[in-house]
Amino acid sequence: MKFTFIWVGKTRDKNWLALQDDFLKRLSHFVKCETVEIRDAVGSDAKEKEGNRILKKVNQNAFVCLVDVGGKSVTSDDLAAQIEKWQNAGLKEIAFIIGGATGLSREVATRADFKVSLSFLTFTHEMARVVLIEQLYRAFTIIKGFPYHK
Repeated sequence: MKFTFIWVGKTRDKNWLALQDDFLKRLSHFVKCETVEIRDAVGSDAKEKEGNRILKKVNQNAFVCLVDVGGKSVTSDDLAAQIEKWQNAGLKEIAFIIGGATGLSREVATRADFKVSLSFLTFTHEMARVVLIEQLYRAFTIIKGFPYHK
């Protein structure tokens, strides 16, 4: 299985970038990982421009998981169970998408096969990236029975 992370903008803060890289390295022990950074857009049509850029980077065969405040709220155990379901279903690639400051276009939202919420709280994009990757790593430690998640 492969996880592709598609998000808008770069992680500029060195501390968030260090955490992001650390958890990507940990996660890569369980699943192949790739990150794709989409250039920020400006103007009244920024959401649509970013959405088009995102959709161009999504593998047509990928299962798309959208990180969205309106998505399904799950516990870490629920996320682990969901990942196991995806593995058992034989999914080859899951693309996790985090939108930009203006949100996601309707076209991207329509392309999503699954929507997950990280929290009812609002995070910076840099925080959301780290939280997502850490939770995916935590899910695999739950699946494998490793003590990390305690």
